[in-house]
Amino acid sequence: MELLTQMINGLSTGGMYALVAIGYTMVYGIAKMINFAHGEIIMVGAYLTYVVFSVLGMPVVAIIASIAGCALLRVVTEKVAYKPLRNSSSLSVLITAIGVSYLLQNLFLILFGSAAITFPDFLPSGQLELLGLSISYVSLLSLILTFACTILLLLFINKTKLGKAMRAVSEDKGAAELMGINVNNTISMTFAIGSGLGAVAGIIYGLSYSLINPYLGAMLGIKAFIAAVLGGIGSIQGAMIGGLIIGVAEAFTVSYISSTFSDAVVFGILIFILLVKPAGLFGQNVREKV
Repeated sequence: MELLTQMINGLSTGGMYALVAIGYTMVYGIAKMINFAHGEIIMVGAYLTYVVFSVLGMPVVAIIASIAGCALLRVVTEKVAYKPLRNSSSLSVLITAIGVSYLLQNLFLILFGSAAITFPDFLPSGQLELLGLSISYVSLLSLILTFACTILLLLFINKTKLGKAMRAVSEDKGAAELMGINVNNTISMTFAIGSGLGAVAGIIYGLSYSLINPYLGAMLGIKAFIAAVLGGIGSIQGAMIGGLIIGVAEAFTVSYISSTFSDAVVFGILIFILLVKPAGLFGQNVREKV
């Protein structure tokens, strides 16, 4: 039972990583860039939920406002900071993403201060008893949202016209534009969807740990990026599986070894996968003509 409990805890945390990793992998798949400012979207989503709930006291409205606010913020950021650099070197884009990350972090530091804020607990108290296991409502919510978001996203990408446009832009931007696809709008939509998922992860974080601060997205974003690399960056299914693996590995390390080594194990997994299978579990090696 102890093993199963830790497994569920790990899957819950991994679900949060997976939602953020999907955002990383979508942006990379479409725009071919690593958006290192994506971790801060988790923080923004948590704070927006806190502010709206504090003012209106309605959880559903707070959640919707957080998702919409993060999506809008990321679309504006893409238009202002990333679009002008679309034909620049990857290093320029990387430096810009890091700059946006620190900009958001310090902006919220000015607005809310460095002290941790108590996140509103709008889930029912207690735990769900299932087959002798006690599962918190936060863990259950995390798992449900992870699988639901992944399935809906895959259906959207594979079955809808907009999703097919995203796949076309991912394959060849020039050819997609010649076929009448608006590449700029497609990329903006990708950023918006990924950021909406990041906002959901921020809400789960707040409900899980009760306290939020302007720095919460830094390490969480890095671990989610590791999950995306582990699953195969560019693969949505891989991002989900990678997030769950990272979460379970972290939970087992904390429970059976020491919390001191949890981060070391996560980074060890990254080094191992880069040495053994650099493309990730579900990634594919692509040959390029030069």
